[in-house]
Amino acid sequence: MLTAEIIAIGSELLTPFHADTNSLWLTEKLNSVGIEVKLKTIVGDDDARLEETLRDALRRSRVVITTGGLGPTEDDITRKIAARALGRRLLLNEKVLEDIRAKFMRWGRKMPEINTRQAMVIEGAEVLDNPNGTAPGMYLEHEGRAVVLLPGPPREMRPMYENFINARLAAKAGDLRVVRRVLRVVGLGESAVDERIAPVYTQYQNPQTTILFNRSEIEIHLTAQGKTEQEAELLLDGLAGQIEERLGESVFAFRGEMMEEVVGLRLAVNGFTLAVAESCTGGLIAERLTEVPGSSNYFKEGVVTYSNEAKVRLLGVPADLIGEYGAVSAPVAEAMAEGVRERAETDFGLAVTGIAGPDGGTEDKPVGLVYIALSDDAHTEHRKLLLPGDRQLIRWRASQAALDLLRRRLI
Repeated sequence: MLTAEIIAIGSELLTPFHADTNSLWLTEKLNSVGIEVKLKTIVGDDDARLEETLRDALRRSRVVITTGGLGPTEDDITRKIAARALGRRLLLNEKVLEDIRAKFMRWGRKMPEINTRQAMVIEGAEVLDNPNGTAPGMYLEHEGRAVVLLPGPPREMRPMYENFINARLAAKAGDLRVVRRVLRVVGLGESAVDERIAPVYTQYQNPQTTILFNRSEIEIHLTAQGKTEQEAELLLDGLAGQIEERLGESVFAFRGEMMEEVVGLRLAVNGFTLAVAESCTGGLIAERLTEVPGSSNYFKEGVVTYSNEAKVRLLGVPADLIGEYGAVSAPVAEAMAEGVRERAETDFGLAVTGIAGPDGGTEDKPVGLVYIALSDDAHTEHRKLLLPGDRQLIRWRASQAALDLLRRRLI
């Protein structure tokens, strides 16, 4: 199988303020044509470290792709260091220079002389046109390796890859195709999931299985290889089906869908409507639901009743109920769910109340205590949760549990 590595170049990517999203996008594209990414590296604007990284990459991988560092300033070092690592000269390409000048003229500006650097091309490289910027890319073959230099801005990098690189790398990869699928599991821990499905997935070398934990769920990543995408998909279907048999309703997504997408689809297909009343989650459930396009067809109303007074005034929760049980309690959660459903005239009312912390907890009601409730015209139920984590995690996990309660009712 053809292997690749990606080198993201730029000191800004080593700060907390800029993420390397290009590598994620490129990995998906490379995988789709049967090329496995073995390594991703971020290198700052440092000549020696970049040269070392490039030389190592050329020894290891059949495909080497760099992003960034093709601009006109002194710290844009990709061209010169790549040329040095390849043992080739940098040559001024007059046509590229004229193209850059013409772009500045179309923008009504004179080209600064500093942009001449962008017309320096590695000896033997094919120039990749960049209609969305001034930095051309480059492609060259070097000792059986494909070397690709792409600009950093995604709006420039992505069309350049699609237009000039994807097809030729697909041809190099041959017939093999790689397909990935993500199953999402809720309500079970990582060890419990592995205990149930290990007897199944360990029988396979293709597909391969990886189990990951994120902030509120388990992800099962399946990767299959086949001569065609259809062949790989069939392999995934077989393993995914056996995993579902082992995990049952705990599997809520088979192609990486988020919980709010799954719930929204079930509501839409059945023609049901939903209203939400939130306290400790502060509108997070409503935000997640409305991130899904078309959610206005089923999500009708969301109310954040953070104070006791708001619970009484907006939802009709009896004040003596709060006085007797406290705002964070099963009776109040159920009253919130019933109240928002009745006032919004929806099929379902979903509610959450809890203590997200870091303060406010007591011995009887510690930080992380959350009650969620779901009401329809026939039945109201609640769940008591003790959620670990900081304030942000508790709020997110509470929103996930609430949506999952609705999902299971819809099933």
